[in-house]
Amino acid sequence: MLKRPATALALLAFSSLITSLDFTIIYVALPDIARDVGFSAHSMQWVVSSYAVFFGGLLLLGGRSADLLGRRRMFVLGMVLFGAASLLGGFATTTTALIAARAIQGIGAAVLFPATLSLVNTMFEEGKQRIRALAVWAGAGAGGLSLGALLGGVLTSAFGWQAVFLVNVPLVIAGTAAAFLVLRADGPRDRGRFDVPGALTGTVGTTLLVFTVAQGPETGWTSAPVLGGGVLAVVLLASFLVIEARSSGPLMPLRLARKLAPVLAVIFVFGATMQNVVYFLTLFLQNVWRYSALVTGLVFLSLSAVIAVANFIAERLIVRIGIRTTLISGLLLGAVGGALLAAGMVTDGSYWTILTGILVYGAGMGTVFPTVFAAAGTGVAEQEQGSAGGLANTSMQVGTGVGLAVLVGIANAGSAGLDGDALRIATADGLRTTVVVAAALTLLGLLAAVLLPSRRTVNADNDTTAAEPVAAA
Repeated sequence: MLKRPATALALLAFSSLITSLDFTIIYVALPDIARDVGFSAHSMQWVVSSYAVFFGGLLLLGGRSADLLGRRRMFVLGMVLFGAASLLGGFATTTTALIAARAIQGIGAAVLFPATLSLVNTMFEEGKQRIRALAVWAGAGAGGLSLGALLGGVLTSAFGWQAVFLVNVPLVIAGTAAAFLVLRADGPRDRGRFDVPGALTGTVGTTLLVFTVAQGPETGWTSAPVLGGGVLAVVLLASFLVIEARSSGPLMPLRLARKLAPVLAVIFVFGATMQNVVYFLTLFLQNVWRYSALVTGLVFLSLSAVIAVANFIAERLIVRIGIRTTLISGLLLGAVGGALLAAGMVTDGSYWTILTGILVYGAGMGTVFPTVFAAAGTGVAEQEQGSAGGLANTSMQVGTGVGLAVLVGIANAGSAGLDGDALRIATADGLRTTVVVAAALTLLGLLAAVLLPSRRTVNADNDTTAAEPVAAA
């Protein structure tokens, strides 16, 4: 247990805020980064994808490390890595250095995130108490996705794009110091070994998979790098599964992965679709409507507010109607909200034409985010909470990277060789189409959500658990 549960939960929510903030805090600064550092419209996605890929690729190792080496130790190590990478990113002057900084940030987040989630899941008993704690933790994470755009706009306007990296340094210093004050020191841990071959094959295979999907539209699907990368990705990921099946200390216990498969599928779809909508909306606001970084950030205030409210409501919905029904409701809201956003993303539109879409989409984000992590941690033994958290967020980060690569190809399909008003119109059309596609693909999550097995949910009257009915096949 932890020394001070309420204070510790605040710290864990703070760490969730930091790791999610860094997805979107970059978005508003991307046009300035592209101009100063030299990214093209297509290569710019790697500022986002390098973070997502290394975050996702190493989460299983991070989760296993939390279980074997201690959760506070991994929390502190993750904070330190994240802060050091942020410092490197703030002083980067080349595309290679900036992508490397983002990759190291992803590694730090991969160590930090599962330690944080497993602390939440082991600190509070399964049931209403844990759901409440997860709502606070997930609310900070979901809110960070939208607050990042606001903070990125303010910092970029006032101090330049470098500030979106350097702001993390004092945050991680504060978080690291607080960990020693409010988290109990790790005691002796169970002996076990690290699955290094699994970590290598899984991470490299995932990276090559995203590279292949990202480069296909740019260099051609039959080009040697794309074909070679795709084949090698399949071989490495197949090898990863074989290694995990035979390992005595696997990063991804196949038994646990099978148990969580429907939840992991929902999380993958959520990452590939709903989580990427903010990226394209940010580009639309700046490149089509010509909003400044500051104004773009301010637009996301309404999104932040509705996400916070939806998180509060989601906690109560999980208790009253169960995890599965709450999740289906959130996915439907996300899909409808994406469609409404796209309808308002017209060249002669304004904030008011997208406001309804922002509110409905935000309601979906705020509902789905805490619910999927509540589902992933329910019914999992304490000693496997790190692995479960790693599996859940691996699905999200890999989904984010793969989905972004596919959606960027759609967004840029009709803009080659254009400039001036023609480029602006083509950009608007491409971004609007991309958001429509993301909204449609969100519905795929429903196919997995309805297959969720009977989940134990909370009886609001007596804090005990009760079986949630299984959906008809």
